[in-house]
Amino acid sequence: MLLSKNVTTIRKMICALALMAGLAGCQRMPTANAPAAGIPTHGGVPSGSYAVLFDASHGETSGNADWVISASRPDPLGERARPRVETDWTGALSAWGVALHTTGRYRLMTLPRGGQISYGERTNQLDLANFQVFVVPEPNVRFADAEKTAIMTFVRNGGGLFMIADHDGSDRNGDGMDSLRIWNDLMSDNTVQGVDPFGFRFDALNIGSDNPRNIAPGAAAGPVIRGPFGTATGSIIRGGTTATIAPADNPSVQALLYRSRADMQGTSGVFFLTSAFGKGRVAAWGDSSPIDDGTGAPGEQLFDGWDDAGGSNAILALNATEWLAQGSAGAPAPATN
Repeated sequence: MLLSKNVTTIRKMICALALMAGLAGCQRMPTANAPAAGIPTHGGVPSGSYAVLFDASHGETSGNADWVISASRPDPLGERARPRVETDWTGALSAWGVALHTTGRYRLMTLPRGGQISYGERTNQLDLANFQVFVVPEPNVRFADAEKTAIMTFVRNGGGLFMIADHDGSDRNGDGMDSLRIWNDLMSDNTVQGVDPFGFRFDALNIGSDNPRNIAPGAAAGPVIRGPFGTATGSIIRGGTTATIAPADNPSVQALLYRSRADMQGTSGVFFLTSAFGKGRVAAWGDSSPIDDGTGAPGEQLFDGWDDAGGSNAILALNATEWLAQGSAGAPAPATN
């Protein structure tokens, strides 16, 4: 069971106190071999309780990237069980992770290097069926065919996928595949629906710098722009790309934020978008700079885009995470093992 020692100790203390007070219903603590009940599934999530898996298994720490929420993986609570500020966890996404954790409504995990993306495998405690949201921040390793099937099935059955890309040529590990090509490969070559399932494609562009503030008509009142974490007014590009949407392929695709000087009624120049597929939801961002909080592993060359005054990046990331989590519907697939 994926519970930190601190959490387990606290729960034992609560049970002891309850028994001393003569209260009923304090059950025996589950053993390490019990089902992973601490991680809710799509079909059994308590109201207001969300589980989010951050991917670190596809080169997200290659080069100067450090796209992780904590140095402790899979469970960030192993680094510090009660984080209050972003530096309590180590990683360029620690601000994102700590902000979610401190709400008291999120359970976070990381799929570490060497981990396998799966859906419906009960032997894998980090199986996507145990989570509402899967965040993949600028992958640098192509998804295996079985992983692509797992991701697509996860979304189709009610999961939320957060897709973050980067500029053309951002191949940090030198394997010939950058993030935008890895994402486009997922959307064009999979066994679930290989013809534009989400209604967009990342563009092969390298946009040096921009502060997109063109919020699409109809998006300003939506839950990603105006959500529980605040109202987003824009974002930043510091070496990123955009996407081209295709509503004819998927009518649910929606541009939320366009790059400067783009046609706000058009289908190109989209920097942040949302879509739906089956019972699930998708959010996509054209740059990893906005999620970088400027802190991370020693020696990494990082940039604080999270708090950059040119955008509302923290608000946008957190609102989108909440929106993705709330879209979960349906039960996980039957176990294959």
